[in-house]
Amino acid sequence: MQITKRRNLSIMGIAAVSMFGLAACGGGSDAGSEATPSSMAEETSMASESPSMEASMSPSADAMMDPAANLVGPGCEGYAEQVPEGDGSVEGMSLLPVADAAAANPILKQLTAAVSGGINPDVDLVDTLNGGEFTVFAPVDDAFAALPAETVEGLKTDTEGLNSILTYHVVPGKIQPSELEGTTQTTVQTADLEVTGSGDDLMVNDAKVICGGVQTANAVVYLVDTVLTPPAG
Repeated sequence: MQITKRRNLSIMGIAAVSMFGLAACGGGSDAGSEATPSSMAEETSMASESPSMEASMSPSADAMMDPAANLVGPGCEGYAEQVPEGDGSVEGMSLLPVADAAAANPILKQLTAAVSGGINPDVDLVDTLNGGEFTVFAPVDDAFAALPAETVEGLKTDTEGLNSILTYHVVPGKIQPSELEGTTQTTVQTADLEVTGSGDDLMVNDAKVICGGVQTANAVVYLVDTVLTPPAG
């Protein structure tokens, strides 16, 4: 009887070990087959998410990269024809800090001279303008030509007066045309500017915007037809 029991136990033990071994082999195969699809699924998911993320970012990125996207004003077409390429063009200016962009623009020669010591050697705002984010109302050369000769002559020695006039054309922060319409803006000079009209009929105080929303690397520029005068006092 004992021999029979021992033999039965041995047989059962061998059978159990065999079954365990088969199960282990089978389990290893199943684990491998389950891990691979899971890994592939994760990789597929990551791969599918990456293009979709890029696709969702592309439209806004493209809009940011289009320097002509926000242009307003009746003179934009004429400006593009006059300066179709190069650093002074709409595209070229978008790559440069604002003082450098203005210097490259053939219709902003007088403004460039004014901010870089060309009119008064004691007034040089180039580093300041290139060093922050601004909205700049830039009088074109015809606007400076309309100033009385005695006014221009006086500014050659009136450092405070020239500084006041130039900083009155500058507002902190980059403001796009749609954000500018119908607002009052406090300038770097500290006095306010009134923006009226909309779209192609935008005005800053009494100056008409010829072409606005011109992008530079650190500023938004509005070409205007009049030199702005800060309020007295």
